[in-house]
Amino acid sequence: MSCATIRIGPYALPNRVFVAPMAGVTDRPFRQLCKRLGAGYAVSEMAASNPQLWASVKTARRTDHDGEAEPKAVQIAGADPAMMAQAARHNVERGAQIIDINMGCPAKKVCSAAAGSALMADEPRAIALVEAVVRAVDVPVTVKMRTGPTPAWRNAVRLARAFEAAGATMLAVHGRTRACAFDGRAEYVTIGEVKAAVSVPVVANGDIDSPQAAQRVLRATGADAVMIGRAAQGRPWIFREVAHFLATGELLAAPDDVELAALLRRHLLDHYAFHGEHAGVRSARKHVGWYLARRPGAQAFLATFNTLDTPEAQLAAIEAFVAHGRCVGVAAPADGAANDIQYCRSDAA
Repeated sequence: MSCATIRIGPYALPNRVFVAPMAGVTDRPFRQLCKRLGAGYAVSEMAASNPQLWASVKTARRTDHDGEAEPKAVQIAGADPAMMAQAARHNVERGAQIIDINMGCPAKKVCSAAAGSALMADEPRAIALVEAVVRAVDVPVTVKMRTGPTPAWRNAVRLARAFEAAGATMLAVHGRTRACAFDGRAEYVTIGEVKAAVSVPVVANGDIDSPQAAQRVLRATGADAVMIGRAAQGRPWIFREVAHFLATGELLAAPDDVELAALLRRHLLDHYAFHGEHAGVRSARKHVGWYLARRPGAQAFLATFNTLDTPEAQLAAIEAFVAHGRCVGVAAPADGAANDIQYCRSDAA
């Protein structure tokens, strides 16, 4: 496998293990964490191209890259070429250094608006959209796509050639069709065909959940990089594991409890600061669930944890659970509350 440096326009990436953009997951704190833990590249959650939504809190947060390691990449979603071009300019004015076009999302809400992976069934529109965005900005434009609309209609190779001709500088391909959503296993033959058909970097995505899987996919497809999504939820250190394995052939040990507690605490502190206490406490619950889901006693712990409504209570609960592996009394935050919070045992003692 080639270890040549991957470039997106003027940006040389440190490795070929990338974070897949995921709505509701890859906010700035999560991207920063993944980069600290070895990810060579990360793209924002998809931001709406509709100008009426740009002032919303959700869209503003999705395009907030303050303090993030470069290159700062924003994914935009929409179906109208002119509107997407306008959105690209808007985001570049706000600091985006790379614009990524979403043609991979299979969600009904997105596809019902003819956006996301629905665009792959309208090839003229998809090509016109890439052309419009490339013309609109002077930064690299990339595309995240699927293998096609349906298993019987895999048109990724044809579209990849057209996107390259239109000026796209990198293509990420998820090894499923729109119709497959996230069901079944990803297939990599089509990704290999895309790689053979174009000269720009190609990134393989789908079911890459271990260092060994990353190596197999790179060998099977000839892709330049891998993109990891769901396997990084609650396991952001997978990026250093994969990068290290690809470089050395050696497997790294998983974080011990001390490192896990420190990683989770830093992630949540960044998360609360970014989203605000009220929203941050609620959206933190899914991340904590992913981190701790496989630990003994997690189900009972999380049932209680998900009722906590302050950062202090959440952080104290996590520290106690990771440190002791059982339910312990944790003092209430210093806000006048008198009762201790009890957490269920995981050791059945």
